[in-house]
Amino acid sequence: MKRSILLKGGVGTVVAVLALAGCSSSKPAADSSTSSSSSSSTADTSASSAMTSDSAMSGSGMSSAMSGSEMSSSAMSGSEMSGSSMSGSEMSGSAMSGANGGAPTKASKNYKVTFIQGVAGDNFYITMQCGIQDEAKKLGVTVNTQGPAKFDPTLQKPILDSVVASKPDAILIAPTNVTAMQAPLAKAAASGIKIVLVDTTVNDPSFAVSEVSSDNVGGGKAAFDAVKQLQPKGGKVLVISTDPGVSTVDARVKGFDEAAKGDSTFTDLGVQYSHNVPATAAQIVTAALQKDPDIVGIFATNLFSAEGAATGIKQAGKVGKVSIVGFDAGPDQVKALKDGTVQALVAQQPGIIGVDGLQQAVAGLDGGTVTKKIQTGFTVLTKDNVDSSGAAYKASC
Repeated sequence: MKRSILLKGGVGTVVAVLALAGCSSSKPAADSSTSSSSSSSTADTSASSAMTSDSAMSGSGMSSAMSGSEMSSSAMSGSEMSGSSMSGSEMSGSAMSGANGGAPTKASKNYKVTFIQGVAGDNFYITMQCGIQDEAKKLGVTVNTQGPAKFDPTLQKPILDSVVASKPDAILIAPTNVTAMQAPLAKAAASGIKIVLVDTTVNDPSFAVSEVSSDNVGGGKAAFDAVKQLQPKGGKVLVISTDPGVSTVDARVKGFDEAAKGDSTFTDLGVQYSHNVPATAAQIVTAALQKDPDIVGIFATNLFSAEGAATGIKQAGKVGKVSIVGFDAGPDQVKALKDGTVQALVAQQPGIIGVDGLQQAVAGLDGGTVTKKIQTGFTVLTKDNVDSSGAAYKASC
């Protein structure tokens, strides 16, 4: 399985290679849960490439001298790579392979697996679900998908409890809080269910077979690099996030802040939280621009932060003067990019996260080799490469 990240040059063709996903926390969906299943398949599939190791993509230092080439990932295992410095090449994600010498091609039996999304109806998790379902057919296992109506542990925990009671062989889950989901998931693992954490994590994930996610710290750094290319003279920058305690967005904030504080031409105004409500994000941005009218860039850690930030900029009469870099690439985000509401997007690889997660679950069930931590890549999108990148998320499978 070839996993490629398009790395383009130019302003928003700031491209970085990362390793989680971060999560795409979203507005409430219309229904409280969704479900789907994929039937077993007898079709053979070629061996997938090896997974990324813990250290393979940790964030700093790879030169842009690699422009214009397609790189073999195996050469890069264990090295540190900068998110945005690799302009102009296509990189195979599977080459940055780690400890597990290969992925399973067929399960020993038709295992029952449940995928619990961070939130139902979110394009990020829909795309992940599509990857899981496709891989389930190849492996010959059955997958059921469920998710809460909001990215909220008080809604996700009852779903988890119900799933555990049904005694699946494995659960793939995007935990909605690092603390609140810790004990329920550890208890599920103790009952004999194989747990794979996809996208988000918990404070102590030692009970999990594997964690699969993007390098969200690297994603935050790449977002800063995108702001820097859009605003080369520097200035004040602000981060709008959802809520503290969500592992993925916390990591994105950390990566952005570290990069901004390391560049003396920029002044980091820190992070403010919108609670994933666009109207709140708009109010925050409007107030921030009244206090600091010379803000030049805003990093919005998810769709609704970006949507609200754009509204706030319009209300402040600062359209064209303040650049917004968002995270994720669902249909709404891509439309916002094409419309000029945001100037760049950091797109994750949720489909690959899903594929890798299911492969690790099956490997754990069959007693095969598992990789404890896998990190996937991303693409920084602008108007210039959004249609050619193939990185946009799906609205349905």
